[in-house]
Amino acid sequence: MTTTTGGQARKVIANISLSLDGRVHGRGGEYDMGWIGPHAVSDAPRDLMVRMAGSATTVLLGRKNYEGFGGYWPAVAQDESAEPRDREMAQWLDEVEKVVFSSTLTGAPWKNSRIVNGDAAAEVRRLRAEPGGDMVVLNSVSVIKALVAAGELDRLTITLCPELVGGGARLFEDGVPQTSWTLTDLSTSGTGAICLTYDRKPAGS
Repeated sequence: MTTTTGGQARKVIANISLSLDGRVHGRGGEYDMGWIGPHAVSDAPRDLMVRMAGSATTVLLGRKNYEGFGGYWPAVAQDESAEPRDREMAQWLDEVEKVVFSSTLTGAPWKNSRIVNGDAAAEVRRLRAEPGGDMVVLNSVSVIKALVAAGELDRLTITLCPELVGGGARLFEDGVPQTSWTLTDLSTSGTGAICLTYDRKPAGS
């Protein structure tokens, strides 16, 4: 891992919400995520996002999440009545560097965004060599999978929702590289969700 000019290593952190049966969305397809909503707006996940934003200077996104987030968060950033942590998160998202991995997008209208039509792991390795804070993957499953496969993910934060959704895509399928992880933080929400933070153990440790 390359260090920045400040002597701190740039971590690559992924944040994702999962059901008890390991799904990232329900059997209704990739927009079947309503079961996540009540848990995502509880205190523990909100606090987790604010903490991550405090150390990160780059957000890594796939096309779908970029378009979805770009259609939602800028308005929250301007909404004085928004929940304070949500507004803080929205303002941070407006200002932070956003790297969008896509082979189809031709423009990135959300400010401080740029498109990378190429390998996510290669771009992360390039970014590690530059000064900056942590890099955060926000819910983009394709990016998370690519970085795990390449050994480029350092931390995985999971909001485990107390829901069995019975179908839909899983975060990981058979064939994922075998790695070991250490639980470094745990918090619970009033809805029964658990926020888990795992750091990848170095190979051979």
